[in-house]
Amino acid sequence: MKVGIIGAGWIACKMGETLQPHPEMRYAIAARDLKRAEAFKQKYGFQKAYGSYEELVNDPEVELVYIATPHSHHFAHASLAIEHGKPVLCEKAFTANAREAEALLALAHEKKVFITEAIWTRYMPLSLKVKEIIDSGVIGRPRLLTATLAYQMETKERIVRADLCGGALLDLGVYSINFARMYFGGDVESMRSNVWKGPEGMDMLNAMSIIYKDGRMANIQSAACCYNDRQGIISCEQGWLTVDNINCPGLVRVYNNEYQLIQEHHAPDTQITGYEYQVYACEEALKNGWLESPYMPHEETLEIMRIMDSLRKEWGVKYPMD
Repeated sequence: MKVGIIGAGWIACKMGETLQPHPEMRYAIAARDLKRAEAFKQKYGFQKAYGSYEELVNDPEVELVYIATPHSHHFAHASLAIEHGKPVLCEKAFTANAREAEALLALAHEKKVFITEAIWTRYMPLSLKVKEIIDSGVIGRPRLLTATLAYQMETKERIVRADLCGGALLDLGVYSINFARMYFGGDVESMRSNVWKGPEGMDMLNAMSIIYKDGRMANIQSAACCYNDRQGIISCEQGWLTVDNINCPGLVRVYNNEYQLIQEHHAPDTQITGYEYQVYACEEALKNGWLESPYMPHEETLEIMRIMDSLRKEWGVKYPMD
């Protein structure tokens, strides 16, 4: 499968690194500046470099387009690829808002073109292992979930600018929300939140408390102005488990009700960066003729975008495309 990447920034570089063991996948890179694309091509061993995104989607050999531009541009760039019949792996957050997500997925369905959200955690073996542990009942029924993701990013343009869909929520909070939905689902009774906004009006600290209809609770947070341990904890009636990093899990520990470690699970020794699993999922979907990936169904992407829209509306965090 030949991969073409739109955008040559940090996240694209991560994908370039990921594809190093797969020379057959390292096909094309497109940037607004041809020199930047050429430099990327040389660094990561891609075959083609383009100075416009249109050139890349017009290349008949491109079999999957990875959208690696800011959130604010995902709708336009993914639409461009779909209009040219190119399957898409689109970085998170999927779009700026739910309206754009609905329109993009409608276009993909109309054109019968595959698209999935590149929320890498959803595709990782260790993330799937957590669900397996919970479902096994080894530590009983889950009751409480906590998850936090925070980095010091408050000077980055993409975090402080509304026109780039700034704030902690779309960049980091999306992982906390996904963590809760992966293991507690979407049968929500109520949700309350708090936020602190920076000088530019973007959310820099946020916290959500979610009550589920069966009485379970999730407390999740994200921040773009500090660091934390990135840990997720799922508390059950007969023990608990910890996930060392909710967006890129490397270690899961399971404890019983006597505070004893009873299981320990690590990410595969063969793991490259963790980005590879979403690419493999795309390859699987394309081989099977699927229009979406079972690891991240379209309806799940839409629901998470709607949740983030609702939170931003409550907080008064607005983007030009809203």
